[in-house]
Amino acid sequence: MPSSHLKVLAMTATAPVIWGSTYLVTQTLLPADTPLTAATIRALPAGLLILLWTRQTLSGGGWVKAMVLGTLNIGLFFTCLFAAAYRIPGSMAALLLASQSVWVLLLSRWWLGTGFSMTAAMQCGLGMVGVVLLLNPGQGGLDMTGVGIALLGAVSMAAGIVLSKRWQRPPDVSQLSLTGWQLIFGGLLLLPLAAWSEGIPTNLEPQHLLGYGYLILPGGVLGYGLWFAGIQRLPAFSASLLGIFSPLTATVLGFVWMGESFGPLQWLGTFCIASALTFPLWVSLKRRSAQPSRHELTR
Repeated sequence: MPSSHLKVLAMTATAPVIWGSTYLVTQTLLPADTPLTAATIRALPAGLLILLWTRQTLSGGGWVKAMVLGTLNIGLFFTCLFAAAYRIPGSMAALLLASQSVWVLLLSRWWLGTGFSMTAAMQCGLGMVGVVLLLNPGQGGLDMTGVGIALLGAVSMAAGIVLSKRWQRPPDVSQLSLTGWQLIFGGLLLLPLAAWSEGIPTNLEPQHLLGYGYLILPGGVLGYGLWFAGIQRLPAFSASLLGIFSPLTATVLGFVWMGESFGPLQWLGTFCIASALTFPLWVSLKRRSAQPSRHELTR
């Protein structure tokens, strides 16, 4: 593999690693029980900074579509992410949110009429089994409200992804710029809700400011910038595989810094969810390796 490709791969992988650290930042640096405020601060400033950089606007029906996508991908998803991070271990929240790939398959079948292949069926089955095992039925002490919030976030993001495929990106607007508009619309939706429900943040301590700054700059501007710069230069299967780094990072940080731990069934569930995320990629690679090369065909 060329060194330039490895550099791009490492650069792009930095984004999901940063996003996976959000759960630890929420639990250790942010004020307690303020998910709407955290979601607003992560979305709105980052969106404004991105648009100041790209300087691209929308036109026609693009405004309405960006508002809908901003509600699903940013407003609702960010709220669920932070609310879940406050209520359940970050490793579990990240893995439950990572189940969005399963919901994408199901919603694509219903909304886009996408065929449901054997690979997709196996991916859904692995993901669902993984979620059930991760929740470890029969063992008490788990905040089921937090679990439900995390799953709602996964469905919300999945719905946004499927609608994005259905509507397509306007040709005169970059993906980074479109993301910036979604961050702004999602943040504007959250702003009055956060002010009404949680009030204006006061008496902020240095660690709170550090946490909010991390959400805006590394978590928002840098993360999205690296991600979109990288996926434009990587093969689709390489970019898709990198998504696993977010729950992996959250799990490692949760174990090292927060003392989180899993039982045997939960480890099996983690393996099933990780397999569901990467299964179609391994199938694709296996099919490629099974195809005869051009040299073999012309011998």
